[in-house]
Amino acid sequence: MSKRILVPSVIGAIALGALAAGGYAVASAPAGPSVEHGSARYAAPSPRTAGALTYTADVTDDSGVRSLKVLAWPRSSKLDPTEAEMRFVEAAVCRSTSDTTSRCTYTLKVTQQEAAGLAEGAWDVSVLATAKDGGTTFVPRAATFAITR
Repeated sequence: MSKRILVPSVIGAIALGALAAGGYAVASAPAGPSVEHGSARYAAPSPRTAGALTYTADVTDDSGVRSLKVLAWPRSSKLDPTEAEMRFVEAAVCRSTSDTTSRCTYTLKVTQQEAAGLAEGAWDVSVLATAKDGGTTFVPRAATFAITR
């Protein structure tokens, strides 16, 4: 075989291998988990009992669920957290309902004194779900609730 045919054939084979490897890397990148059926509820405290903010959602991923980070914030604050900031907030408690799905619940107890300082009006809940394979899904407005007096 002549060198003129051999060298382009080798270069072509290397290029084809690089394309195939690159395609495999893209195809095997972890997809993010899904967050479904999210709901938030606020119960005001009374003189005898603490109030609570509760957020519950079903999180699903083929690899399983590692965590769900939750942040409730008053819409009037214009906080609008980012995915990067969500990595540092509190996590919900997630319990497996199957190999791929977990029911995650976040509860924040609120005293009467704390409730008096909360902004009235609409509040949003942002969440960051992380799968066991490292895939993430950020939902900037996963649920909404209202605080009234």
